[in-house]
Amino acid sequence: MRKKSLAFIIFLVSASLWVQSIPAQSKLPVIRATSKKVSINDGGYFEKDRWTLSPKVRPDIFTADRTRKTKWVTFYTDIDSIRVKVNPGTRYNFVILLNSTDSCYTQIASAILPKNKQNNNIETHDTIPFTLSTHNAIAVKAVINNIDTLTLHFDLSAFDICLLKSAILTKTHLLANQPDALAGKVKPNFSLMNKVTKLQMGSMILTNPNIYTTEVTARDMDGRLGYNIFEGKIVEINYDLGLLIIHSKLPKIVRGYIRSELGFKRSFGYINGTFAITGKKYKGDFFMDTGSEKAIILDSTWVSNNHFPTNLKVIKTTILSDPRGAKYETRTVLAPNFTLYHTTLTNIPTLILGNQNPAGFPINFLGNDVLKRFNMILDLKTDHIYLKPDKLSAAVYYDNL
Repeated sequence: MRKKSLAFIIFLVSASLWVQSIPAQSKLPVIRATSKKVSINDGGYFEKDRWTLSPKVRPDIFTADRTRKTKWVTFYTDIDSIRVKVNPGTRYNFVILLNSTDSCYTQIASAILPKNKQNNNIETHDTIPFTLSTHNAIAVKAVINNIDTLTLHFDLSAFDICLLKSAILTKTHLLANQPDALAGKVKPNFSLMNKVTKLQMGSMILTNPNIYTTEVTARDMDGRLGYNIFEGKIVEINYDLGLLIIHSKLPKIVRGYIRSELGFKRSFGYINGTFAITGKKYKGDFFMDTGSEKAIILDSTWVSNNHFPTNLKVIKTTILSDPRGAKYETRTVLAPNFTLYHTTLTNIPTLILGNQNPAGFPINFLGNDVLKRFNMILDLKTDHIYLKPDKLSAAVYYDNL
């Protein structure tokens, strides 16, 4: 935990001990602030008041957007700033001195794991059974602290482990230290819930994982698993067998898989896909959203810039919510075909956003009604993806039922 500094010199001495594991930083840089709100420019993406200073956390870690390229990250307080070069696998420590009294120990971390934490010499293959829910969610049974069982969905467009607040309250012992909340007399304080010391999914055991709360998740799920908990590993999603297999090393690739680069924007993985309509091709980047029951979601700006056809048959209009609770209107049209790495799908229900993309920039989405048609292997060591059509490739689309 971070301690309130008694004197600036004492603070510098203690700070130097804190970063002994990082030889390049013999002293911690210090910037000043009079407000807890900090704005951040992460590789060219600026967000005002994105960060809130927390003097009690030591260190308070900001994980930069995932990339294997070198980039700059800048923190802006109300009166000062610091600009940091972030390389893959690096950590950079500094202090924000709040109101000349509180020392906010801060770390800017690459989302890529340092090489010494990737366990390159240990070969493991953890197997996690899953079922495909009626709403296309990859549903995994997770046992918490050996006593509570929750159903979580694995989401390639989400981060971390997030548990639904209502599930924590009604299905776990994590609030056993708050009997009045369990009795409905007061609101639960989720920041004070009991610690998750063990989370088991199939043969995989996570010890002391970071757990966050949420109020939005896939339908009928108790929470979600973000892809980043498997950073530096190889994630195999086999819909034919109903298995997630987490490899420490790339397994032998069997015949039929197509290999391609896996791109990242703002830490979200994306792949390329192409529509072919009335003799014209429309190529785009698509985030992979295994938490969505839909097939394809098109960004309104992308649709406009690429002059995507406006005369396709409209199936319906609807309102969607993303994992953060943001709502946006869509209309669903029937696209005649869509090609993903040499595999062409036909008559795909395609949602077109009616307002600004909640991602904050133009990008399309592939929901799990498309992705479930491919067994896939995601190599998060080299950022490549392998796809192969599976037994669900000819299944009827959810919105076409």
